[in-house]
Amino acid sequence: MSRDPAFASIAEEIDAIAERLLDESMGLLRSALGDPARQDAVATERIVTRARRSLDKASSLLRGIEVADDQS
Repeated sequence: MSRDPAFASIAEEIDAIAERLLDESMGLLRSALGDPARQDAVATERIVTRARRSLDKASSLLRGIEVADDQS
């Protein structure tokens, strides 16, 4: 059994999107710290963080997929 390179490639793409979400999340937190009235930024950050965690899980699952080696 070996890792499927196609799924590993998709996992890398998902990781890149998760990294973008992390950057957005940090920006939202900075915005909320700079202006305490921006509670909408805190609520949005929570949603973005949940989405990022879900992508992290998806990436991990895809990296775990194994395929049978060709025995030709």
